[in-house]
Amino acid sequence: MLKNGLLQISKFVAPEVIFGLGALSQVGESAARLGIKKAFLVSDHGVMETGWVNKALSFIQEVGIGTEIWCDVTTNPKDSEVANGVKHYLNSECDGIIAVGGGSPIDVAKAIAILATNGGQIKDYEGVNKITSPLPPMVIVASTGGAGSEVSQFSMIVDRERKSKMAIISKSLVPDIAIVDPVLLQSKSARLTAATGVDALSHAIEAYVSLAATPLTDVHALSAIRLISLNLRESVASKTNLEAKSAMAMASLQAGLAFSNAILGATHAMTHQVDGLLDLHHGETNGILLPYVMEFNLISCGEKFANIAKAMGVQTDGFDKWKAADKGICAVRKLFRDIGIPNKLAQVGMKEEYIPKLSANALKDTCLVTNPRDCCSEQIEALYRRAL
Repeated sequence: MLKNGLLQISKFVAPEVIFGLGALSQVGESAARLGIKKAFLVSDHGVMETGWVNKALSFIQEVGIGTEIWCDVTTNPKDSEVANGVKHYLNSECDGIIAVGGGSPIDVAKAIAILATNGGQIKDYEGVNKITSPLPPMVIVASTGGAGSEVSQFSMIVDRERKSKMAIISKSLVPDIAIVDPVLLQSKSARLTAATGVDALSHAIEAYVSLAATPLTDVHALSAIRLISLNLRESVASKTNLEAKSAMAMASLQAGLAFSNAILGATHAMTHQVDGLLDLHHGETNGILLPYVMEFNLISCGEKFANIAKAMGVQTDGFDKWKAADKGICAVRKLFRDIGIPNKLAQVGMKEEYIPKLSANALKDTCLVTNPRDCCSEQIEALYRRAL
């Protein structure tokens, strides 16, 4: 992080990453290298139906590792699902965890790992650095181009009582090995491809303007923004476009590395509350809110917003940083419109009566701490209303 023109001490955490077409074949060997004898394999029913779990199993069995499959995970996973998963893990006598899926199975796998070795309830770990005991070894196979959970120190779990997402952040949650195989992205629908791609872009943009950004996170964030701007439309348009899928897989990975280390901002602080209440797809909610939050944050980081515009391919020659930054926000809106992302919260079930509670909860979200512009409850309420 820069302060008074000097680079201050910062940390950058990342797992071992195996990336490329056919990388799924490395899952068994990776688990074996970590000393896993019996793996608790976490996924969800949608991923099970694609056949990727069975494919992963074949590679795991090749190296003689036993498995216990558990896939009772939903979108926006709940604390009750985590508690159920922990019981199964402890009863299975497994000694390591493998996740195959998108953000939901991965977040649950991490949460199960926490409770398996640290005990208590998952809400006990909400916030930053509350994990005290080492976790079981984890191998994560990403199946969507967006969440970035395979490389992050985040786990997002819904507290059913509060109807709000809990952000659990700890370097302990960075998996041992992350496997990213672009071939897996071919099984996703156009809508899911769009939503997860938007999620990756929101990670990259918020990480880039975060108060905790560093030169290391900036490199990954800007690269992700470029890749997404160039390839997301094509990835949504065609399941078989492996060039676009590979680019989006890399973009998701780089955005994940960026936000894991730089944290996020007001978009995610607000999105977590809406998703927890209405059980929406995280990427679509981000897509609705991100342009409004960018407009709000603009006065705090005009130069960085101008750089975002350039990364998205916007011609900014002859413009001052404010005009260039504004064109970047317009480019984000156009991208989202082209791939069918809703532009108003009312379209996904949001009501004005929810706003006061959502705003109060957003103020408590850890992601708000690194937002580049200070904001109070009234300003968050105003943003929700603008997006309504």
